[in-house]
Amino acid sequence: MLEITTINGHRAIRLENSRLRVVILPQKGGDIYELSHLPSGVQFLMHTPWGLKPPASQPPMDFLENYEGGWQVLFPNINDPCEYRGRQIPFHGEAALLAWKDEVLVANDQQISLRLWADCALLPFRLERKVTFHQGESQVELLERITNRDNQPWEFVWGQHLVLGGNFIEDGCRIELPARRITTPPVLYEPATARLAEGQDSVWPFAVGRDGSPIDLRHIPGPEAHSHDDAMLWELERGEYRVHNPRLSLTFCLEWEKEVFPYVMFWMPYGGADLPPLTGIYGVGLEPTSAPYPLAQAVEAGLARSLKGEESLQTKLTVRVDG
Repeated sequence: MLEITTINGHRAIRLENSRLRVVILPQKGGDIYELSHLPSGVQFLMHTPWGLKPPASQPPMDFLENYEGGWQVLFPNINDPCEYRGRQIPFHGEAALLAWKDEVLVANDQQISLRLWADCALLPFRLERKVTFHQGESQVELLERITNRDNQPWEFVWGQHLVLGGNFIEDGCRIELPARRITTPPVLYEPATARLAEGQDSVWPFAVGRDGSPIDLRHIPGPEAHSHDDAMLWELERGEYRVHNPRLSLTFCLEWEKEVFPYVMFWMPYGGADLPPLTGIYGVGLEPTSAPYPLAQAVEAGLARSLKGEESLQTKLTVRVDG
């Protein structure tokens, strides 16, 4: 089933088979707003306490301006804003601020397939995403493509801002992720509620706590932990993770091409995000990314990706629900 509807003033496209429902907001950055497992009634994506606000009269200038949770594409930058080739690149890039176009490719009893695309204004890239799933399957395939529309090379950082929450994440959930290293920022974003020591380079899954004790980051605590941390996971054996909820007997799985996204941003707002505008959120972000730094820093470190003029890069991500 494919249905065009509206959520709080935003055009929404609902894709559904007998197992899964996916809701996309094309004109709000192409956000994946909902990802639900229909047999259990579980919705996997974190939504902010304030929810999705109606569209503003002007296009958003900042990622957090109307951040409702869910899943966004980050491009051509992650994390802090920066200057690149004389251009001011915003926090988490431009892609999530754009109105994406869409077209239905297939919609029948066996398959649903939707294409979305947007052209960046700050750098000469086109972004495309094809969303496909088949009847009776508990998985969604995302085929993504970026193209340099200029005749000279341009660099970028590309990430997937996927934050789990909803009625899936709770105390007792466990992460399985084949990384080897974990690093934390040299300066803590919210030191009052941080659990992890700053500036560390540790062996996954054990990070060093601020009191010097080891913390097993595979275990997800409840919101009563009142902590807020972020880290970067490096040296992946393969591009995949699994988050298991033993009470629900459900597992959320994401698979991707490690060659395109060799890092994972690990965001842990476990009830301790006190500073606005993120006050009160609870969830876990496990976000594949092409580089561990913002664009300008990634370029300096030699970790930014680059495409020649008219060159494209395509990759596939697969979401699967087991249980």
